[in-house]
Amino acid sequence: MTRNDIIQVNLFDTEIGRIGFDEEKSTSTFQFSPDFLESKKWDNLFPVSRIIKRTALPQLFKQYKGETFKGLPPPFADSFPDNFGSMLFKTWLAQNGIHQIGVLEQLAFIGERGMGAIEYVPSKVIPPHSKINLKEIITLLKQVMDLKEDNRQSNLDTQGLLNIFKMGTSPGGARPKILISEHQETAEIIPGDISYSEDYNHYLVKLAIEEDLSYPREVIEYCYYQSLKRIGVEMMESKLIDSKHFATKRFDRKAGKKQHTLTATGMTGWDFKDPDVSSYENLFELCSFLRIPHAQVVELYKRMVFNIIFGNTDDHLKNHSFIYDEYNERWHLSPAYDVTYAQNPLLNFTNTNRALSINGKRNNITIKDLLTIADTYVIKNPLGIIEQVFAEKSYLLELMNEHGVPDKIIQYLDKSFTFPI
Repeated sequence: MTRNDIIQVNLFDTEIGRIGFDEEKSTSTFQFSPDFLESKKWDNLFPVSRIIKRTALPQLFKQYKGETFKGLPPPFADSFPDNFGSMLFKTWLAQNGIHQIGVLEQLAFIGERGMGAIEYVPSKVIPPHSKINLKEIITLLKQVMDLKEDNRQSNLDTQGLLNIFKMGTSPGGARPKILISEHQETAEIIPGDISYSEDYNHYLVKLAIEEDLSYPREVIEYCYYQSLKRIGVEMMESKLIDSKHFATKRFDRKAGKKQHTLTATGMTGWDFKDPDVSSYENLFELCSFLRIPHAQVVELYKRMVFNIIFGNTDDHLKNHSFIYDEYNERWHLSPAYDVTYAQNPLLNFTNTNRALSINGKRNNITIKDLLTIADTYVIKNPLGIIEQVFAEKSYLLELMNEHGVPDKIIQYLDKSFTFPI
């Protein structure tokens, strides 16, 4: 692509518009397709109107510079891989002598492979690869993670790197993960990048590859999943592969169709790294703006309480998403995801600041803070919710024991799971 090229944006097999990008100024433009506007379909695709307006005029975006948005309107920046996926992609590029590519060319590599339903045309064609061998993948991924600063001096298998990137690395976070699809009848596993149909279950798999970490993060996340389901929090069906890799079904794929999904950051332009906008109050206000059903607002409150009691301090704005119902023009809260103990329990973290503030505080959250939130957003019986969540402590610890989490880790977590006072 040239320096100031244009890329087409598709959704539900329909061209909705085109993005232009100025690499020198790091600014972008977006213009809706006239045919799409004429169709009057999907008026609520981008509900926060101050970002992308429903107009035939081209719209200029110059306020979204920086690593999170890369100069793009936030809904499209949501398509980029975070941390681990970016590292893997940059490593593959470096192995092929490419040390810098433009923003739109990055979108072209994402093409039809991103999370959610937004697609970019023309896309970079990546050759098909149907075999998945987790051991080989893990070996290669560990090499990538061991490179640290300089990945140009390594002798990595560039085709292997391409295959992993092709399998999908859009999900955020620093932990290695891939997207796979498992045939419902034959249990055959194929890469989960482009193929999607009702014949397959589509999974995001978090891989356990760091032998020296000395505690099983993926197993702990699976135990958290079990506890959350027990207290009525919506989660996608999940399982452990080989008793150590955490696999969870994707909520952006349903009955063989892609679901239009945006994170809170992608929907609003709130940078998840910015403490000034990172609060649960903002999330609740967003739910109100979107007219999310109150039962889901109550569930968000329950998720918040769970994160406080069980040490998930990494509950930032990209770890909360919304799914669009294109038939009823409504948004709803996505199932919970990325809920686990956020720190390494062997390092004895104390008083860790939360990603999302509560009543203006990032640590030492009290009952009073939780009741203030409940009163503001009309959450009935908040004390009952808090007690219900805390009552999961013994079950969660027992579950970890059953799955072989080391005793010293369980003992540490037992002490750190506290009831707000």
